[in-house]
Amino acid sequence: MPLWTGPGRGAGPNLECMSEQSSGDRGRGNAELREFLRSRRARIGPEEVGLAPQSGARRVPGLRREEVARLAGVSVDYYVRLERGRTTNASEAVLDAVARALRLNDTERTHLYALARPTRRPSRPLPPQRVRPGLRRVMDSLTYTPAIVVGHRSDVLAANDAARALYTDFEALPVRERNLPRYLFLDESARELYVNWEAAARGAVASLHLYAGRHPHDPKLAELIGELSLRDADFRRWWADHDVQRRTYGTKDFHHPVVGDLTLDYEVLTPDGDPDQILGIYTAEPGSPSDHALRLLLSDWSASSSSRSSGTASASSSSRSSGTASASSSTGSSRASTGAPSGTSSGASSGTPSGTSSGASSRARRDFLPRTGAES
Repeated sequence: MPLWTGPGRGAGPNLECMSEQSSGDRGRGNAELREFLRSRRARIGPEEVGLAPQSGARRVPGLRREEVARLAGVSVDYYVRLERGRTTNASEAVLDAVARALRLNDTERTHLYALARPTRRPSRPLPPQRVRPGLRRVMDSLTYTPAIVVGHRSDVLAANDAARALYTDFEALPVRERNLPRYLFLDESARELYVNWEAAARGAVASLHLYAGRHPHDPKLAELIGELSLRDADFRRWWADHDVQRRTYGTKDFHHPVVGDLTLDYEVLTPDGDPDQILGIYTAEPGSPSDHALRLLLSDWSASSSSRSSGTASASSSSRSSGTASASSSTGSSRASTGAPSGTSSGASSGTPSGTSSGASSRARRDFLPRTGAES
């Protein structure tokens, strides 16, 4: 399934890429490669790379195709075919030359390679990801350190208590909604949590673009991009920029509704064997106000969790007691009706039609007893 892809000079998804060529694989790759190279050309002026401005007004900003070809040392015709995805055997030397001409960083260079040499559509969808037991133990051992495991499409696969206290309780959400970009763009609390929400949101979009280069045929990714493009104008605009970014390390500022301002450093670790599963860790400088705030936040979360657990247990106990009382009352009524004068039915003595008491008692027990997952 082709991905939603911004048209580069507009603000909406480009649907024409879905039927650009008879081959769906190449058609999607063409559109992504074309828009990526166009966006990289647009950000560089001729004077920045030592080219004399040509006469005549430019219809679009940045370098022209022929200027990129000249800088890369290839023919204009070859570069045009490369940009349009009409060649699938570009050599490393050519791709490196184009990357230098467009001043691509390492992440952008890797993305160019992925787009210029698209993979074939897999015969089966990506299998569900599972967090490795050892990785989960590492995450859970970080008591006062927010840590999350993120997988395909930036799905949140696991989060420790500190991360759930900082962000949101991902584990309480439906599986489909446990996704960082979805949280950032569709949950209003995220816009209030991040001091620089735009930078965080742009980074999430850029990470999705990088993932799209490696997994161009992921139908769940196409669904996610389509939904966010339709529901959020910021996502739609930034997706059209075609920026790519790899999560590594940095600092983020938060304004939490419970403990106030926090400044946290983050590190992103990628375990061997699964480049699409990462462990993100947030730390505060020891003894700093942010460190104290994190500990206070986790204490508040733990207390709230204990309160919720106690409340659930209390409600369950109350339900059982009420159910027992109801059953006893029903039994007493049955005994009373059994001792009624001859000719009086048990239903009449209880003031209800015959046969109703048993059904009502059964319903009462169901209402008071704790519900199972299937019932709720």
